[in-house]
Order: sequence, then C-alpha cells, then structure tokens
Amino acid sequence: MDIGASAKLELVDKLCYLGDMLSMDGDADAAVEARIRIGWNKFWQLVPLLTNKDVSLIMRGRLYSSCVHTSVLHGSETWPVRKENMVELQRAEMRMVRWMCGVKLKTDFQVRS
Repeated sequence: MDIGASAKLELVDKLCYLGDMLSMDGDADAAVEARIRIGWNKFWQLVPLLTNKDVSLIMRGRLYSSCVHTSVLHGSETWPVRKENMVELQRAEMRMVRWMCGVKLKTDFQVRS
C-alpha cells in the first residue's frame, strides 16, 4: 500500500499487536489459537508441579487457575467470540485439567451396583 512520500506499507492478513492477534477479517480465530498455544506453553512449564501427586489437587487447581487459565484468557474481553471459539477454549482447558488430574479420555470407570 502506497501512502505517499515514497513510503510503502505491507498489507498482511494477521498482526500481533500488544500480544493479541488481530486478523484482517475481524474474527477472533487467530487470537484464540494464539492464546491456547500460550496456555499450553505455560502448562508445559508447570507440568512438574501440576502433575505432582504430592501436591494437593486444590493447590494444583489454584496454580492452574492463577497461571495457565489467566494466560489463556488474557485480552479475551476484546474478542468477538463465536461458539466455535468457546468450544476450542473449553476443549483445551479440559485436556489440561484431565492431564493435571491424571484422567485419560477413554478411562473405563468401574460402576458399583
């Protein structure tokens, strides 16, 4: 894009501005993907504590909530969120919580009769 005075600007589809992903079409898909990725990175940093059975589940939940959950939702109040974005966020959060609790998705539970 030419703005005069021999200055040129590059036109891009996505832009990271102040840690938030902005896209040309104005939806929150890129921002949600980026924040989920950041959340997983934070989770990986804290895996030794979050999966440690010697630490109570309440303390691990507090650590998860204060570090991982907040890093995922940072800046989310400005997103034009759709149902698909909410599903992605919930799916990522549930995968992290299951991992933290040591529960597999296909774990068979014994039902007492």
